[in-house]
Amino acid sequence: MLKGRSLLEPMDFTTSELEELFQLADKIIECPQKYTKACEGKLMATLFYEPSTRTRFSFEAAMLRLGGQVIGFSEPNSSSVAKGESISDTIRTVACYVDLAVMRHPKEGAPKVAHLSTDMPVINAGDGGHQHPTQTLTDLLTIKKEKGHFDNLTVGLCGDLKFGRTVHSLIKALSRYNNIKFILISPEELRLPNYVIKEVLIKNNIEFKEVQKMEEVIHDLDILYMTRVQRERFFNEEDYIRLKDRYILDLEKMRLAREDMIVLHPLPRVNEIAVEVDSDPRALYFKQAKYGMFIRMALIMSVLGVTC
Repeated sequence: MLKGRSLLEPMDFTTSELEELFQLADKIIECPQKYTKACEGKLMATLFYEPSTRTRFSFEAAMLRLGGQVIGFSEPNSSSVAKGESISDTIRTVACYVDLAVMRHPKEGAPKVAHLSTDMPVINAGDGGHQHPTQTLTDLLTIKKEKGHFDNLTVGLCGDLKFGRTVHSLIKALSRYNNIKFILISPEELRLPNYVIKEVLIKNNIEFKEVQKMEEVIHDLDILYMTRVQRERFFNEEDYIRLKDRYILDLEKMRLAREDMIVLHPLPRVNEIAVEVDSDPRALYFKQAKYGMFIRMALIMSVLGVTC
């Protein structure tokens, strides 16, 4: 069903298509050895125009574990981009060699430009402060595995909600499920953009509230989704320094939360979750990172149209 399709934002796939991906990811988790040759003979390009650890490694690990191969760059200055080559020309050239491209770019909309320039599937691995759909797939798989469902959840989103592309993508994806409630925890300077509030939350009649103190709402949450304040999105260093440690999740705050609340984080972590929280069974962010590899394995298989 997804063969030949690109993934630029979470809404590109229907909820039924997402469910098929989750089911395939479950099968891979249960018996990974069955899929070690699923993509044999296939080649994936990773085109990363800005730094990444988890996303790039998880995509590369996913393809390699499926028996495929990977080429690409993790620094644009090591490619013809440094000579001024356009995204369109880069992707058209890369499409001569590979079956699938994964792109991360600091400019919003860059993966869409790539998608419009080729018939090859293009996966958006993050474009500026816009979208990060495969992190959203990771988040959704984690929620599905740990909570068992998406309906009737109260989700707290904490930290940088203005520039946080993972937050924007997750809100859009969860907006399609029943009785979802969002609690938006951020300073005024980093509150969720108005276009997301209007076009997603208000348009879909989704209950939400904005607060500035985590302690006031943490006991109401099924999921606490922490984010870092992103230094690379700030134009003013003083603003970053002033806001970077506004929210720090520690054991004292965790004691206020319910026993069945789970803590997610797209990583990397800086100071926003104290290391002491890692030993709490509700802290699932490293487990979440592993789920990310499995859902990307399912995605790669699906868009390439390979089966086992």
